Amino acid sequence: MEEGSKTVTKSGEVEVMDGSDIMELVENDKVFSNFVDHKFRDLDRDCDGHLSVKELQPAVADIGAALGLPPQGTSVDSDHIYAEVLSEFTHGKNRKVSKTEFKKVLSDFLIGMAAGLKRDPIVILRIDGEDLLEFIESPSFEPEMASIFSEINIPNGSLTDYINKAFEKLTVDKGMPPVLDSWVTSNIITPALQSCGVAQEQPVSQEGFLVEFKKVAETVAQRLKEQPVIVAHSENTFDGSGIRRLLSNKFELEKTLDSAVKTMPKDQNGKISKDCVRLVLDLLASAAGLPPLGAVHQMDEVIGESCKMLELDDGKLVKEEEFKKILTELLGSIMLQLEGNPISVSTNSVVHEPLASASTLLQPLSM
Repeated sequence: MEEGSKTVTKSGEVEVMDGSDIMELVENDKVFSNFVDHKFRDLDRDCDGHLSVKELQPAVADIGAALGLPPQGTSVDSDHIYAEVLSEFTHGKNRKVSKTEFKKVLSDFLIGMAAGLKRDPIVILRIDGEDLLEFIESPSFEPEMASIFSEINIPNGSLTDYINKAFEKLTVDKGMPPVLDSWVTSNIITPALQSCGVAQEQPVSQEGFLVEFKKVAETVAQRLKEQPVIVAHSENTFDGSGIRRLLSNKFELEKTLDSAVKTMPKDQNGKISKDCVRLVLDLLASAAGLPPLGAVHQMDEVIGESCKMLELDDGKLVKEEEFKKILTELLGSIMLQLEGNPISVSTNSVVHEPLASASTLLQPLSM
């Protein structure tokens, strides 16, 4: 299904984002040039025809947000990636960036994002209470909720505590948006609990839980009907197969490595610091079937372990060919770890329109 296309299901609209709109933008030279002109003018505050490091910051922040990173300043790991994104524009120097350079780097990032979406599409779900109501009325409701109740153990917990915890265990396939999202909690769950006047019995019995949970769940379904929640859902399994495909194609591997390595800063002898390994690996992520650095915690741990085993954090300078050899060994190490222990990630994130509209760099892509 193409990005932007929609099908109507029993639970409302479903939109699949597969990167096709992004590629359509980048591949149309006239449209993309106009897109870049508009963005460049917005960023070029002093109108000198170049972007300073300060003027680039909004673009860097938007790219980070598009990659799924938390805001700058909230994580050391993600701040490192933000610094690397900035370095892509400035080539690691405190220098101004021309429109041509800005267009090239922006194109590379967007193509990488499109490739990632093509490989792992994001499904946009509109949760409007219908699926939740269907679950409540189904024969499986009582046995499934009884099973969930048996898994909950809250010492001195109230009935409200048990109901809240039970909602956390329901997923989008049951018509429930992520309860840990503060908006869902404050606008859907808490008002439903208040309107139902849940009795605070202790200890909590299974019978009392099932009766009260059903009443609250029906109220939640009604609130979702009145205030549908938009959820971005994705499922990814990283098993090393993407790396194996890349490593098995020597021509493609060499071309990919050359393209990534040539952007790295070099000293007067043409040597590259090993500190750049993670930056290049991030550039290779799409081709190797890996998520962006900082996007999946378990993957970052695998990469960190591989870097440690290969002693890649010593900051030493190496020649370009040696640097590419190191990258190949790193990819092989990551592949073996993933083949032995694949990483499966399922994410459900509430899409808040105010947040989406705050993004200026990539906003036209949602048009």
